[in-house]
Amino acid sequence: MAAPGENLRINGDRLWDSLMEMAKIGPGIAGGNNRQTLTDEDAEGRALFQKWCEAAGMTMGVDEMGNMFARREGTDPDALPVYVGSHLDTQPTGGKYDGVLGVLGGLEIIRSLNDLDIKTRHPIVVTNWTNEEGTRFAPAMLSSGVFAGIHERDWAYDRVDAGGKRFGDELERIGWKGPEKVGDRKMHAFFELHIEQGPILEAEGCDIGVVTHGQGLRWIECTVTGKESHTGSTPMHMRKNAGRGLALITELVHEIAMKNQPNAVGAIGHIDVYPNSRNIIPGKVVFTIDFRTPNLEKLEGMAAELMEKAPGICAEIGVEFDAEIVGQFDPPTFDEGCVGALRKAAERLGYRHMDIVSGAGHDACWINDVAPTAMVMCPCVDGLSHNEAEEISKEWASAGADVLFHAVVETAGIEA
Repeated sequence: MAAPGENLRINGDRLWDSLMEMAKIGPGIAGGNNRQTLTDEDAEGRALFQKWCEAAGMTMGVDEMGNMFARREGTDPDALPVYVGSHLDTQPTGGKYDGVLGVLGGLEIIRSLNDLDIKTRHPIVVTNWTNEEGTRFAPAMLSSGVFAGIHERDWAYDRVDAGGKRFGDELERIGWKGPEKVGDRKMHAFFELHIEQGPILEAEGCDIGVVTHGQGLRWIECTVTGKESHTGSTPMHMRKNAGRGLALITELVHEIAMKNQPNAVGAIGHIDVYPNSRNIIPGKVVFTIDFRTPNLEKLEGMAAELMEKAPGICAEIGVEFDAEIVGQFDPPTFDEGCVGALRKAAERLGYRHMDIVSGAGHDACWINDVAPTAMVMCPCVDGLSHNEAEEISKEWASAGADVLFHAVVETAGIEA
Protein backbone atom coordinates (compact mmCIF):
# COMPACT_ATOMS: atom_id res chain seq x y z
CA MET A 1 0.00 0.00 0.00
CA ALA A 2 1.12 3.58 -0.61
CA ALA A 3 2.90 5.29 2.25
CA PRO A 4 1.81 8.72 3.50
CA GLY A 5 4.03 11.61 2.40
CA GLU A 6 6.65 12.74 4.90
CA ASN A 7 4.94 16.13 5.19
CA LEU A 8 1.87 14.53 6.79
CA ARG A 9 1.93 15.12 10.54
CA ILE A 10 -0.56 15.08 13.36
CA ASN A 11 -1.51 18.28 15.19
CA GLY A 12 0.84 18.16 18.16
CA ASP A 13 -0.72 21.12 19.95
CA ARG A 14 -4.19 19.57 19.77
CA LEU A 15 -2.91 16.22 21.03
CA TRP A 16 -1.18 17.93 23.96
CA ASP A 17 -4.30 19.96 24.79
CA SER A 18 -6.35 16.75 24.82
CA LEU A 19 -3.87 15.08 27.17
CA MET A 20 -4.08 18.03 29.55
CA GLU A 21 -7.88 18.10 29.38
CA MET A 22 -8.15 14.38 30.18
CA ALA A 23 -5.72 14.88 33.08
CA LYS A 24 -8.26 17.16 34.78
CA ILE A 25 -10.39 14.07 35.42
CA GLY A 26 -9.27 12.15 38.50
CA PRO A 27 -6.42 14.48 39.47
CA GLY A 28 -3.80 13.11 41.82
CA ILE A 29 -2.42 14.94 44.82
CA ALA A 30 0.99 15.63 43.29
CA GLY A 31 0.33 16.61 39.68
CA GLY A 32 -0.59 13.22 38.22
CA ASN A 33 -3.79 11.20 38.08
CA ASN A 34 -5.84 8.78 40.15
CA ARG A 35 -8.35 7.45 37.64
CA GLN A 36 -8.50 3.81 38.64
CA THR A 37 -10.54 1.39 36.60
CA LEU A 38 -14.34 1.25 37.07
CA THR A 39 -14.41 4.25 39.40
CA ASP A 40 -16.58 7.31 38.87
CA GLU A 41 -13.50 9.07 37.51
CA ASP A 42 -12.98 6.28 34.98
CA ALA A 43 -16.59 6.71 33.86
CA GLU A 44 -16.08 10.45 33.46
CA GLY A 45 -12.92 9.94 31.39
CA ARG A 46 -14.73 7.44 29.18
CA ALA A 47 -17.58 9.88 28.59
CA LEU A 48 -15.16 12.62 27.52
CA PHE A 49 -13.39 10.22 25.14
CA GLN A 50 -16.73 9.18 23.63
CA LYS A 51 -17.73 12.83 23.21
CA TRP A 52 -14.50 13.60 21.35
CA CYS A 53 -14.84 10.51 19.15
CA GLU A 54 -18.39 11.30 18.14
CA ALA A 55 -17.38 14.89 17.39
CA ALA A 56 -14.78 13.42 15.02
CA GLY A 57 -17.51 11.48 13.20
CA MET A 58 -16.86 8.07 14.70
CA THR A 59 -19.37 5.56 16.02
CA MET A 60 -18.82 3.94 19.41
CA GLY A 61 -19.15 0.26 20.26
CA VAL A 62 -18.73 -1.17 23.77
CA ASP A 63 -18.35 -4.85 24.66
CA GLU A 64 -19.25 -6.87 27.75
CA MET A 65 -15.92 -6.03 29.41
CA GLY A 66 -16.36 -2.31 28.88
CA ASN A 67 -13.78 -2.12 26.08
CA MET A 68 -14.53 0.91 23.90
CA PHE A 69 -14.20 0.84 20.10
CA ALA A 70 -14.57 4.11 18.16
CA ARG A 71 -14.81 3.43 14.42
CA ARG A 72 -14.04 5.61 11.41
CA GLU A 73 -15.40 3.97 8.29
CA GLY A 74 -13.21 2.97 5.36
CA THR A 75 -14.09 2.93 1.69
CA ASP A 76 -14.20 -0.88 1.55
CA PRO A 77 -17.06 -2.18 3.74
CA ASP A 78 -15.59 -5.69 3.68
CA ALA A 79 -12.07 -4.74 4.78
CA LEU A 80 -11.06 -5.64 8.33
CA PRO A 81 -10.35 -2.60 10.50
CA VAL A 82 -6.94 -1.44 11.65
CA TYR A 83 -7.13 -1.00 15.43
CA VAL A 84 -5.11 1.47 17.47
CA GLY A 85 -5.28 2.34 21.15
CA SER A 86 -4.31 1.68 24.73
CA HIS A 87 -6.01 2.46 28.08
CA LEU A 88 -7.40 5.40 30.06
CA ASP A 89 -7.22 3.89 33.57
CA THR A 90 -4.32 4.85 35.83
CA GLN A 91 -2.47 3.73 38.90
CA PRO A 92 -3.60 5.23 42.26
CA THR A 93 -0.61 7.57 41.98
CA GLY A 94 -0.31 7.51 38.20
CA GLY A 95 0.93 9.93 35.59
CA LYS A 96 -0.88 11.83 32.86
CA TYR A 97 0.55 9.85 29.93
CA ASP A 98 0.75 6.11 30.71
CA GLY A 99 -1.89 4.57 28.44
CA VAL A 100 -3.65 7.86 27.80
CA LEU A 101 -1.14 8.91 25.14
CA GLY A 102 -1.95 5.75 23.17
CA VAL A 103 -5.70 6.33 23.26
CA LEU A 104 -5.61 10.05 22.48
CA GLY A 105 -2.83 9.52 19.93
CA GLY A 106 -5.25 7.20 18.14
CA LEU A 107 -7.96 9.86 18.31
CA GLU A 108 -5.53 12.42 16.91
CA ILE A 109 -4.93 10.16 13.89
CA ILE A 110 -8.64 10.38 13.08
CA ARG A 111 -8.80 14.11 13.65
CA SER A 112 -5.79 14.63 11.37
CA LEU A 113 -7.27 12.42 8.65
CA ASN A 114 -10.44 14.50 8.86
CA ASP A 115 -8.45 17.74 8.62
CA LEU A 116 -6.62 16.47 5.55
CA ASP A 117 -9.74 14.89 4.02
CA ILE A 118 -7.92 11.57 3.66
CA LYS A 119 -9.92 8.39 3.32
CA THR A 120 -8.56 4.91 4.01
CA ARG A 121 -9.63 1.61 2.49
CA HIS A 122 -9.72 -0.18 5.82
CA PRO A 123 -11.76 1.27 8.68
CA ILE A 124 -9.75 2.54 11.66
CA VAL A 125 -10.91 1.79 15.21
CA VAL A 126 -9.57 3.64 18.26
CA THR A 127 -9.71 1.46 21.38
CA ASN A 128 -9.77 2.01 25.14
CA TRP A 129 -9.09 -1.31 26.90
CA THR A 130 -10.61 -1.72 30.38
CA ASN A 131 -8.39 -2.37 33.43
CA GLU A 132 -4.98 -2.47 31.83
CA GLU A 133 -3.27 -1.45 35.05
CA GLY A 134 -4.54 -4.29 37.21
CA THR A 135 -3.98 -2.22 40.34
CA ARG A 136 -7.59 -2.41 41.52
CA PHE A 137 -8.57 -5.73 39.95
CA ALA A 138 -5.76 -8.24 39.29
CA PRO A 139 -4.47 -9.29 36.86
CA ALA A 140 -3.27 -6.49 34.62
CA MET A 141 -4.52 -6.30 31.02
CA LEU A 142 -7.64 -8.09 32.20
CA SER A 143 -10.09 -7.08 29.48
CA SER A 144 -7.73 -7.39 26.54
CA GLY A 145 -6.94 -10.83 28.00
CA VAL A 146 -10.62 -11.78 27.86
CA PHE A 147 -10.81 -10.38 24.31
CA ALA A 148 -7.86 -12.56 23.27
CA GLY A 149 -9.31 -15.66 24.91
CA ILE A 150 -6.71 -15.82 27.68
CA HIS A 151 -9.29 -15.33 30.47
CA GLU A 152 -12.94 -16.31 30.74
CA ARG A 153 -15.39 -13.43 30.92
CA ASP A 154 -17.20 -14.71 34.02
CA TRP A 155 -13.89 -15.33 35.79
CA ALA A 156 -12.98 -11.71 35.07
CA TYR A 157 -16.35 -10.53 36.40
CA ASP A 158 -15.61 -12.31 39.68
CA ARG A 159 -12.30 -10.50 40.33
CA VAL A 160 -12.59 -8.42 43.51
CA ASP A 161 -10.78 -5.32 44.72
CA ALA A 162 -9.33 -4.74 48.19
CA GLY A 163 -12.79 -3.74 49.44
CA GLY A 164 -14.44 -6.92 48.14
CA LYS A 165 -16.24 -5.25 45.22
CA ARG A 166 -16.67 -7.41 42.09
CA PHE A 167 -15.38 -6.28 38.71
CA GLY A 168 -18.70 -7.21 37.04
CA ASP A 169 -20.75 -5.27 39.58
CA GLU A 170 -18.58 -2.17 39.33
CA LEU A 171 -18.67 -2.30 35.51
CA GLU A 172 -22.46 -2.23 35.65
CA ARG A 173 -22.52 0.42 38.36
CA ILE A 174 -20.59 2.96 36.27
CA GLY A 175 -22.74 2.19 33.22
CA TRP A 176 -20.06 0.85 30.86
CA LYS A 177 -21.03 -2.79 30.48
CA GLY A 178 -21.73 -3.00 26.77
CA PRO A 179 -23.94 -5.39 24.78
CA GLU A 180 -21.26 -6.61 22.37
CA LYS A 181 -19.84 -10.10 22.91
CA VAL A 182 -16.23 -9.72 23.91
CA GLY A 183 -13.70 -11.08 21.42
CA ASP A 184 -16.03 -11.19 18.42
CA ARG A 185 -14.21 -8.42 16.57
CA LYS A 186 -11.64 -9.34 13.92
CA MET A 187 -8.63 -7.13 13.27
CA HIS A 188 -6.46 -6.45 10.23
CA ALA A 189 -3.75 -5.19 12.62
CA PHE A 190 -3.31 -3.51 16.01
CA PHE A 191 -0.91 -0.70 16.94
CA GLU A 192 -0.23 0.74 20.39
CA LEU A 193 1.65 3.94 21.24
CA HIS A 194 3.03 4.16 24.78
CA ILE A 195 5.60 6.01 26.83
CA GLU A 196 8.66 3.86 27.41
CA GLN A 197 8.37 3.69 31.22
CA GLY A 198 12.12 3.19 31.26
CA PRO A 199 15.28 5.30 30.76
CA ILE A 200 16.80 3.80 27.60
CA LEU A 201 15.40 6.08 24.87
CA GLU A 202 16.19 9.28 26.74
CA ALA A 203 19.70 8.05 27.60
CA GLU A 204 20.36 7.11 23.95
CA GLY A 205 18.96 10.39 22.62
CA CYS A 206 16.30 8.60 20.57
CA ASP A 207 12.89 10.03 19.68
CA ILE A 208 11.31 6.66 18.97
CA GLY A 209 11.49 3.10 20.25
CA VAL A 210 10.26 0.43 17.85
CA VAL A 211 9.18 -2.45 20.10
CA THR A 212 10.19 -5.82 18.71
CA HIS A 213 9.49 -7.97 21.79
CA GLY A 214 7.84 -7.72 25.17
CA GLN A 215 8.89 -9.14 28.50
CA GLY A 216 7.11 -12.15 29.89
CA LEU A 217 5.71 -11.75 33.37
CA ARG A 218 4.82 -13.82 36.40
CA TRP A 219 2.98 -12.26 39.34
CA ILE A 220 3.20 -14.60 42.32
CA GLU A 221 0.97 -13.73 45.28
CA CYS A 222 2.53 -15.11 48.46
CA THR A 223 1.15 -15.54 51.96
CA VAL A 224 3.47 -16.00 54.92
CA THR A 225 1.63 -17.07 58.08
CA GLY A 226 3.10 -16.88 61.55
CA LYS A 227 1.58 -15.98 64.91
CA GLU A 228 0.51 -12.59 66.19
CA SER A 229 2.06 -11.81 69.57
CA HIS A 230 3.22 -8.89 71.68
CA THR A 231 6.46 -7.30 70.46
CA GLY A 232 7.57 -6.47 73.98
CA SER A 233 6.82 -9.64 75.89
CA THR A 234 7.47 -12.41 73.35
CA PRO A 235 11.02 -13.83 73.63
CA MET A 236 12.97 -13.66 70.38
CA HIS A 237 13.46 -17.43 70.12
CA MET A 238 9.70 -18.04 70.54
CA ARG A 239 8.51 -15.69 67.79
CA LYS A 240 6.78 -16.76 64.59
CA ASN A 241 7.34 -13.51 62.72
CA ALA A 242 5.67 -13.40 59.30
CA GLY A 243 7.43 -10.08 58.65
CA ARG A 244 10.79 -11.80 58.91
CA GLY A 245 9.63 -14.30 56.31
CA LEU A 246 8.82 -11.38 54.01
CA ALA A 247 12.30 -9.95 54.57
CA LEU A 248 14.05 -13.22 53.75
CA ILE A 249 11.96 -13.80 50.61
CA THR A 250 12.66 -10.21 49.50
CA GLU A 251 16.35 -11.09 49.48
CA LEU A 252 15.63 -14.38 47.69
CA VAL A 253 13.76 -12.54 44.91
CA HIS A 254 16.70 -10.18 44.45
CA GLU A 255 19.18 -13.06 44.32
CA ILE A 256 17.11 -14.95 41.74
CA ALA A 257 16.84 -11.88 39.49
CA MET A 258 20.56 -11.11 39.77
CA LYS A 259 21.68 -14.62 38.87
CA ASN A 260 19.54 -14.44 35.70
CA GLN A 261 21.18 -11.31 34.31
CA PRO A 262 21.10 -9.80 31.78
CA ASN A 263 17.52 -8.82 30.92
CA ALA A 264 15.74 -10.18 33.99
CA VAL A 265 14.12 -8.30 36.87
CA GLY A 266 12.31 -9.15 40.06
CA ALA A 267 10.85 -7.26 43.01
CA ILE A 268 8.10 -7.26 45.61
CA GLY A 269 5.73 -4.33 45.15
CA HIS A 270 2.37 -4.84 46.85
CA ILE A 271 2.51 -5.79 50.57
CA ASP A 272 -0.26 -6.18 53.17
CA VAL A 273 0.84 -6.78 56.76
CA TYR A 274 -1.60 -8.07 59.40
CA PRO A 275 -2.56 -6.72 61.86
CA ASN A 276 -0.21 -3.85 60.94
CA SER A 277 0.12 -2.57 64.50
CA ARG A 278 3.25 -1.04 66.05
CA ASN A 279 3.38 -3.42 68.99
CA ILE A 280 2.20 -6.68 67.45
CA ILE A 281 4.51 -9.12 65.67
CA PRO A 282 2.96 -9.70 62.22
CA GLY A 283 0.92 -12.90 62.08
CA LYS A 284 0.38 -12.77 58.33
CA VAL A 285 1.92 -10.99 55.37
CA VAL A 286 0.47 -11.10 51.85
CA PHE A 287 2.66 -9.77 49.04
CA THR A 288 3.14 -10.06 45.29
CA ILE A 289 6.40 -10.90 43.52
CA ASP A 290 6.87 -9.53 40.01
CA PHE A 291 9.35 -11.45 37.80
CA ARG A 292 9.95 -10.31 34.21
CA THR A 293 12.24 -11.25 31.32
CA PRO A 294 11.93 -11.57 27.52
CA ASN A 295 13.35 -15.11 27.82
CA LEU A 296 10.66 -17.72 28.52
CA GLU A 297 13.12 -20.32 29.85
CA LYS A 298 14.54 -17.81 32.33
CA LEU A 299 11.06 -16.69 33.37
CA GLU A 300 9.89 -20.19 34.15
CA GLY A 301 13.15 -20.96 35.94
CA MET A 302 12.88 -17.87 38.14
CA ALA A 303 9.35 -18.72 39.23
CA ALA A 304 10.27 -22.36 39.83
CA GLU A 305 13.27 -21.46 41.99
CA LEU A 306 11.12 -19.17 44.12
CA MET A 307 8.50 -21.87 44.62
CA GLU A 308 11.20 -24.41 45.49
CA LYS A 309 13.20 -22.36 48.00
CA ALA A 310 10.68 -20.08 49.75
CA PRO A 311 8.84 -22.80 51.73
CA GLY A 312 12.09 -24.06 53.27
CA ILE A 313 13.28 -20.56 54.14
CA CYS A 314 10.01 -19.92 55.95
CA ALA A 315 10.00 -23.31 57.69
CA GLU A 316 13.42 -22.58 59.19
CA ILE A 317 11.99 -19.62 61.13
CA GLY A 318 8.73 -21.32 62.10
CA VAL A 319 6.33 -19.72 59.63
CA GLU A 320 4.33 -21.15 56.73
CA PHE A 321 4.52 -20.19 53.06
CA ASP A 322 1.82 -20.43 50.39
CA ALA A 323 1.74 -18.97 46.88
CA GLU A 324 -0.25 -18.81 43.66
CA ILE A 325 0.35 -17.21 40.28
CA VAL A 326 -2.18 -14.37 39.90
CA GLY A 327 -0.90 -12.86 36.65
CA GLN A 328 1.18 -14.20 33.79
CA PHE A 329 2.01 -13.95 30.12
CA ASP A 330 4.79 -15.37 28.04
CA PRO A 331 7.23 -13.05 26.19
CA PRO A 332 5.57 -11.83 22.96
CA THR A 333 7.32 -11.33 19.62
CA PHE A 334 5.55 -8.64 17.64
CA ASP A 335 4.56 -8.96 13.98
CA GLU A 336 7.41 -8.30 11.54
CA GLY A 337 5.16 -6.46 9.10
CA CYS A 338 3.72 -4.10 11.70
CA VAL A 339 7.14 -3.56 13.28
CA GLY A 340 8.53 -2.80 9.84
CA ALA A 341 5.78 -0.24 9.19
CA LEU A 342 6.73 1.61 12.38
CA ARG A 343 10.44 1.48 11.58
CA LYS A 344 9.89 2.78 8.04
CA ALA A 345 7.63 5.53 9.37
CA ALA A 346 10.32 6.71 11.81
CA GLU A 347 12.91 6.73 9.03
CA ARG A 348 10.57 8.51 6.60
CA LEU A 349 9.87 11.23 9.17
CA GLY A 350 13.52 11.67 10.12
CA TYR A 351 13.19 10.65 13.76
CA ARG A 352 16.11 8.99 15.50
CA HIS A 353 14.92 5.54 16.47
CA MET A 354 16.07 2.22 17.88
CA ASP A 355 14.67 -1.25 18.42
CA ILE A 356 13.63 -1.87 22.02
CA VAL A 357 12.14 -4.55 24.25
CA SER A 358 9.17 -3.42 26.35
CA GLY A 359 9.92 -3.75 30.04
CA ALA A 360 6.25 -3.54 31.00
CA GLY A 361 3.15 -5.48 30.08
CA HIS A 362 0.68 -3.88 27.68
CA ASP A 363 -2.65 -4.75 26.05
CA ALA A 364 -0.71 -5.26 22.81
CA CYS A 365 0.94 -8.29 24.43
CA TRP A 366 -2.42 -10.11 24.51
CA ILE A 367 -3.76 -8.76 21.22
CA ASN A 368 -0.58 -10.08 19.61
CA ASP A 369 -2.10 -13.56 20.09
CA VAL A 370 -5.08 -12.80 17.82
CA ALA A 371 -3.90 -10.18 15.30
CA PRO A 372 -0.71 -8.77 13.75
CA THR A 373 0.48 -6.30 16.39
CA ALA A 374 3.27 -3.83 17.13
CA MET A 375 4.12 -1.06 19.57
CA VAL A 376 5.91 2.27 19.30
CA MET A 377 7.32 4.14 22.28
CA CYS A 378 8.44 7.66 23.07
CA PRO A 379 10.85 8.61 25.87
CA CYS A 380 9.81 9.71 29.35
CA VAL A 381 11.90 11.85 31.67
CA ASP A 382 14.31 9.75 33.78
CA GLY A 383 12.33 6.65 32.75
CA LEU A 384 9.85 7.45 35.53
CA SER A 385 6.32 6.01 35.30
CA HIS A 386 3.59 4.72 37.64
CA ASN A 387 4.36 7.91 39.52
CA GLU A 388 2.64 11.30 39.58
CA ALA A 389 5.95 12.88 38.53
CA GLU A 390 5.81 11.00 35.19
CA GLU A 391 6.68 13.49 32.44
CA ILE A 392 7.14 13.67 28.68
CA SER A 393 7.57 16.60 26.30
CA LYS A 394 5.11 17.79 23.69
CA GLU A 395 7.78 17.03 21.07
CA TRP A 396 8.14 13.42 22.22
CA ALA A 397 4.36 12.95 22.21
CA SER A 398 4.11 14.43 18.72
CA ALA A 399 6.94 12.28 17.36
CA GLY A 400 5.35 9.09 18.71
CA ALA A 401 1.95 10.04 17.33
CA ASP A 402 3.45 10.97 13.93
CA VAL A 403 5.05 7.53 13.62
CA LEU A 404 1.82 5.90 14.76
CA PHE A 405 -0.13 7.98 12.22
CA HIS A 406 2.06 6.93 9.31
CA ALA A 407 2.13 3.24 10.23
CA VAL A 408 -1.62 3.02 10.84
CA VAL A 409 -2.55 4.95 7.70
CA GLU A 410 -0.13 2.97 5.53
CA THR A 411 -1.56 -0.29 6.92
CA ALA A 412 -5.13 0.96 6.41
CA GLY A 413 -4.39 2.03 2.82
CA ILE A 414 -4.80 5.57 1.50
CA GLU A 415 -7.57 5.99 -1.06
CA ALA A 416 -6.74 8.31 -3.94
